[in-house]
Amino acid sequence: MTGATVRPSAARALDPRVAAAVAAGGFVGTLLRYGLGVAWPDGGGFPWTTLGINVGGSLALGVLTGFWALSGAAPAWVRAALGPGLLGAFTTYSAVAVYLTSGIGASADGTPDAVQWWGYLAASLLAGLAAAAAGLWAGGGLARRGRSRRGPARGHGDTA
Repeated sequence: MTGATVRPSAARALDPRVAAAVAAGGFVGTLLRYGLGVAWPDGGGFPWTTLGINVGGSLALGVLTGFWALSGAAPAWVRAALGPGLLGAFTTYSAVAVYLTSGIGASADGTPDAVQWWGYLAASLLAGLAAAAAGLWAGGGLARRGRSRRGPARGHGDTA
């Protein structure tokens, strides 16, 4: 029997500092989501607050991802705390499944309103994807703008 080899990327994923950053970010994201839900409860109608949280979080994650992809300006623990930690807990798309299975827009006899059900599902997916794409574009633009202000990086062909 041969021993298992641990890949460097797997060992890095178990870094306790990164795990702690994800946990701390998740704690804050959960509190933010809860606070918004208390301040603006969805009630028995269309879950506007949950939709807004998920779309806003998708936009924020897109901006950060677009910025970090081009600038590399944040250490791993910061990316982990803000991405899967804070925004992962904040956006929790599992709430979409809860609303869909709880019968949003149900009639008095408990029959779900198919138009509202499909509308919420489509709005959640399409608006979330559109927000993430817009965020990637905006974050990339921010990174390019920051790079152009600093000028060319030293060591890449300049003589300064």
